[in-house]
Amino acid sequence: MSLKAQLTEDMKAAMRAKESVKLSTIRLINAAIKQFEVDERTEADDTKVIAIITKMVKQRNDSAKIYTEAGRTDLADKENAEIEILKHYLPQMMSEDEIRAAVTSAVAETGASGMADMGKVMGLLKTRLAGKADMGQVNKILKAVLTA
Repeated sequence: MSLKAQLTEDMKAAMRAKESVKLSTIRLINAAIKQFEVDERTEADDTKVIAIITKMVKQRNDSAKIYTEAGRTDLADKENAEIEILKHYLPQMMSEDEIRAAVTSAVAETGASGMADMGKVMGLLKTRLAGKADMGQVNKILKAVLTA
């Protein structure tokens, strides 16, 4: 079953169960997918849907951090609840050790020797790890490997 079909089924289930937070979050995902499809005039496949959801998780993480710093825990809690629902539709994220192994492999493969080669390695890693790892964490590990 495609991710879009899964979202539709989960939306119906959330309506029946009267789960308002889950329902509104799934509707936000569907709206973002529709917006992409209209803008690009193409059908969103599972890879693109995962990219859209990953972007939504990052936005909500940023918002939750800002709300927490401002003392608005009620709004931060709402963002965190949406994050949990969004993460349900993402593939299992890689552990730090798995990311470190992928970074080391990419550095060896590209022959990178310093920070000047970071863009080349990061380009390779983005294609390999898209949707599987937090690219911010990948960036930090890559910097540590290249400066060591």
